[in-house]
Amino acid sequence: MATDITPHPDEVLARQPAGYWTGAAHRTIVGRIRAELAVDDLTQPHWWILNHVAGAPARWDRPGLIRRLARFDDLGTDFDAVLDDLLARGWLTPSPQPAGTPVFTLTEAGEAGRARAVERTRQAHAQMHQGITTEQYAAALTVLRRMIANLDGDAELP
Repeated sequence: MATDITPHPDEVLARQPAGYWTGAAHRTIVGRIRAELAVDDLTQPHWWILNHVAGAPARWDRPGLIRRLARFDDLGTDFDAVLDDLLARGWLTPSPQPAGTPVFTLTEAGEAGRARAVERTRQAHAQMHQGITTEQYAAALTVLRRMIANLDGDAELP
């Protein structure tokens, strides 16, 4: 359900404030993703944890996950509480390690919940990408990364 947008000349668009448009994009895109995750009573930090653990089972311990994910957080998340919630739901299981803190793996219920969230967020991403080619999307990200780097920010891929 793509909505048409009013075309404007490049010189008009070039005068638009990037901060406004990046903020509007963030609120719209992240808001939609968060709404899709909320269907299963998940937050974005729940989603990040589930994906990291699924991508590298028995690699991530609590301190490592928190260090890795804190850079993405814009809500002041208590990652310990999110991990505890996933453990209480039975979606994660800790595996004790001989020389350190336990590492996490997803349970069957955790993988099922993650799979449901993957499908809902996939639909949101497909809607977001309607009418946008891969090249256009890549070009937009390249421009944003350049702006970030120009202002001495971290423009590397997460």
